[in-house]
Amino acid sequence: MTAEFHHVPVLLNECVEHLHLEPGAVILDGTLGGGGHAETILERTAPDGVLIGLDLDQDALDASAARLSRFGDRARLVQSSFRHLDRALHELGIERVDGVLLDLGVSSYQLDAANRGFRFADAEIEETPLDMRMDASQGRSAADLLAQASAEELQGWFQRYGELPGSKRLAAAITSSRRERPLETTADLLRVIHEAGVGRGRRHNPATLVFQALRIAVNDELGALEEGLDAAAACLRSNGRLVVISYHSLEDRIVKHRFRAAARGCICPPRQPICNCGVEPSLEILTRRPLRPEENETGHNPRARSARLRVARRLQEVA
Repeated sequence: MTAEFHHVPVLLNECVEHLHLEPGAVILDGTLGGGGHAETILERTAPDGVLIGLDLDQDALDASAARLSRFGDRARLVQSSFRHLDRALHELGIERVDGVLLDLGVSSYQLDAANRGFRFADAEIEETPLDMRMDASQGRSAADLLAQASAEELQGWFQRYGELPGSKRLAAAITSSRRERPLETTADLLRVIHEAGVGRGRRHNPATLVFQALRIAVNDELGALEEGLDAAAACLRSNGRLVVISYHSLEDRIVKHRFRAAARGCICPPRQPICNCGVEPSLEILTRRPLRPEENETGHNPRARSARLRVARRLQEVA
């Protein structure tokens, strides 16, 4: 590893409270990271609770394996995206769990490790590769996308995932620049952003939105979230809890709408007077508004400032 995998769990007390942890509970942490949430979950479900931890990042799994080694086989770690959590549970021989935690986005380690290419505020940007893959062993990197995507695709990503003013201008600048030389490092991309003049006069560096958009596109984060939320709700036992922490409006909007759809059940057209679809509500929303970190938490962990936590409970299934 190129940096220490230090994990400060966000909204830890709120997660523990809303997961409704008890001894013997089986909990799935779909975004294991450095194991900060998982460690507390294992402590609170002792002596025989089980934690299934998923992460695409092998560095995260290695760090968590060391951190959670004292719990023995109560901690079962799998390299997988949470979009495939049903498959991971099946391979472990587990049908249902008592709770699921999803702490979305990129970890502090991934941001701080220069070789991962998630950040741009670094003295080593000339050597920092444009990678951004959660699983660095497979898939296309950010450099691959910048080299292969059409101007229309690039513009769409910058608009949808970054809500970036000047998305069309930046996409055109990238396709023009790559004809002369490929964009391979953070410095290469920052140069094009500056030359395109997008986001000038804004309070925040426009590169923040560009890097966010590329990261989401590289990892298909929003598609994974939609599939993962559905899979998580389906694998819960009756009264099981689904706890989700998001960090930007795109993620939070998906969580909110997915929760509302599952709580509503019926998928008939709104003007239809009688329901004939037969779809029953599967979740009860327990947080009418998202929970936010208190000032004392954001004071010692500034990356928690944008966190929003939503919770839902699996309803009793009708026999």
